[in-house]
Amino acid sequence: MKKLIIAGGTGFLGSVIISYFKDSFDEIVLLSRLPAGRQESTIKDNSKTVIWDAKTIDDWATELDGADVLINMTGRSVDCRYHQKNKDLILNSRVDSTTVLGEAIAVCKNPPKVWLNSSTATIYRHSLDKEMDEEHGEIGNGFSVSIAKAWEKAFFEANTPSTRKVALRTAIVLGKEGGALQPMTTMTKLGLGGKQGSGDQKFSWIHEDDFVQIIDFCIKNSEIDGVINVVSPHPSDNKTLMRLLRKTLNIPFGIPAPKPILEMGAFLIRTETELLLKSRNVIPKRLLEHGYTFSYQNLETALKELTT
Repeated sequence: MKKLIIAGGTGFLGSVIISYFKDSFDEIVLLSRLPAGRQESTIKDNSKTVIWDAKTIDDWATELDGADVLINMTGRSVDCRYHQKNKDLILNSRVDSTTVLGEAIAVCKNPPKVWLNSSTATIYRHSLDKEMDEEHGEIGNGFSVSIAKAWEKAFFEANTPSTRKVALRTAIVLGKEGGALQPMTTMTKLGLGGKQGSGDQKFSWIHEDDFVQIIDFCIKNSEIDGVINVVSPHPSDNKTLMRLLRKTLNIPFGIPAPKPILEMGAFLIRTETELLLKSRNVIPKRLLEHGYTFSYQNLETALKELTT
């Protein structure tokens, strides 16, 4: 009997994963800090929600014994102001959950065969000039990078010799029901769909279909371990992104937002401009080398599919 464990699967990406794998496993267990909620409509009778606190071992840990696959998506949203309380929540939610999962796996008689842990393509430096792959990519500095580094450190230091481990350095996931595309679409329809800042910052992205297909590819390909860049092969840039989004939505104009305006707006809606202004210039070297075929390599095609 095939068993999948998804930790932290109540958000947008968790729902996408559950929907994709619901017919591929005999049993799906969702580890959640909340009771079963919005994901209920996407899962089947072979699925259940088990409550955990994402930081201490309890009865939930027995679910890992005999599981085939563990996918950890746990982490407090970064769409917030980076004051100290939120910084601590962002860090601890990622590191604590990863650490305790490693501890639980270490005492399993039959540990999961593969453990995929969420990470982020934001780990690389702001880059306008160089495409960052897993081998030659340059790790950046700053708060978000420090979070990513601590997250991966906890993951790879976990003592799980019988479990293959893959860190998913994921770019911005474009989806129909959640993620970054919805607020961008709303802004564009309101006439605010111009470039943000200089517009030159690179935009690395992945269609939600490729996101889950890549997870499936990594599960099935036993040669894949370590870090994997979960991104489309062709980074775009902000001004191209916004132009294509206006074209797709048939919006004739978009007012640009210079950095000072973005700073003011970010303060008012309680978020950070880094989400828009950092240049993420990342490519999926290892996926291509292992033979993964992308369903969506063209940004305009992806936007059309997701907005119509």
